[in-house]
This record gives sequence, C-alpha cells and structure tokens, in this order.
Amino acid sequence: MKDIKNQVRTYLLENFLLGGTADDIKDETSFMGNHILDSTGFIELISHLEEQFGIRIEDDEMVPENLDSLANIERFVSGKRAAPNQGAV
Repeated sequence: MKDIKNQVRTYLLENFLLGGTADDIKDETSFMGNHILDSTGFIELISHLEEQFGIRIEDDEMVPENLDSLANIERFVSGKRAAPNQGAV
C-alpha cells in the first residue's frame, strides 16, 4: 500500500484538483488556505480516511491540526492506527 501522504494526495488530485499535479499539493500545503477543500470536501475526505485506513474520526478530532495538510493527516492517521482499539471503525 502507498504511504498515507501519497495515497491522500492521489485522492485529492483525482477528486478535487482535476488536472492538477502532485506539485500542487506539497506535504505542508493548507487545504483551507489554498482553497483545495471546502466544508463538504472535508466531510468527503474524512469519510475516505475512515474507509481507506480503517479508523474512526471523532467530532472533536475534526480540526485543522489533524486534517489541514498531508503532513497533519499522516501524523494523525498514523497515531490512530498505532493506538490499540482506539479509533477503529
């Protein structure tokens, strides 16, 4: 399986930045600050992360520190997957 950042980058390019390239989404690129995702897009991203990585994202975890860049998502998802019996769908 591709690493988390590359998998999510591919998902964003295919679903939100049609015609975009990997250079359009660097590891630290803010999805909100660069208008890559709106509120509906974040809901779709959260659903994708839960399905793809077998985690559960709680309401209080839906914050920019966890979901506003590839680097944040990688750290967050890795932490959720590493915690036994926490965050599993």
